[in-house]
Amino acid sequence: MSMRRIISLTAFLSFFVMLLTSVILYIVPQGRVAYWADWRLWTLSKDQWGAIHINAGFLLLLSIILHIYYNWKPIVLYLKNQAKQITIFTKEFNAALILTLILVVGTYVEIPPFSTIINISDGFKESAAKEYGEPPYGHAELSSIKTFSKKMNIDLKAGIKFLEEAGYKISQDTQTLKEIAKENNISPQQIYLIISRESNKESLFSGKTTTLPENPPPGTGNLTLADFCSQYNLNIKIITRSLKESNIVSKADMTIKKIGETNKISPTDIYEQIKLITSKNLEN
Repeated sequence: MSMRRIISLTAFLSFFVMLLTSVILYIVPQGRVAYWADWRLWTLSKDQWGAIHINAGFLLLLSIILHIYYNWKPIVLYLKNQAKQITIFTKEFNAALILTLILVVGTYVEIPPFSTIINISDGFKESAAKEYGEPPYGHAELSSIKTFSKKMNIDLKAGIKFLEEAGYKISQDTQTLKEIAKENNISPQQIYLIISRESNKESLFSGKTTTLPENPPPGTGNLTLADFCSQYNLNIKIITRSLKESNIVSKADMTIKKIGETNKISPTDIYEQIKLITSKNLEN
């Protein structure tokens, strides 16, 4: 067997794996969404694709180092000028260096086409967030079902009962949503939908609102007002009417971020205004 061929083919195959995983990680949902909805592609999770990407990178790096070792003479020839003297800054090296610097600086200052590439990736992630749904707060799947229920104003005993009626097992209320989901082969998001069934039903018929978290959870700005109200059992008609009374233009299909941009205020201000509306409704 030829070591040169093995190294060259290993570099080629590891590059192919790197290329594939790079494309997948380019379009994969944000971590909070992927973990919440248990996102998978070809049965592999976001973390598993990331692990393959990292290890393939190390294999590619190792094969490139060995490739350089076995092809040192040709590489040295690339660094020689017309006088056959070794010089690092040849015309070819300078061209490669300039291209690399343009990429780094262009990405840093966020100018097209480099910013466009990033924006397209963000677009994929925002679409995924709308499709799969956002968690009510960051890393909600790591909360125990007891803590989660308390934060979301859900009756713990009723929630556990709903899970058992649906055929899912739960050992104790200190288990995290992620652990329960893994044991029952479902996503943390599905657990939330099941245990919140009673509160959703109550809100649907009584019109009562729930207490929002103190600070807006990650990804709140990307939620449409309709999705936001659905997530927190809020009456969207009351919310839009109350926002209008505060001279804030809003529509059900507008994201919180878009509402902020339209009214020239921050998404956080929109969130605080909705929180104020819900607190007033609770008092009444």
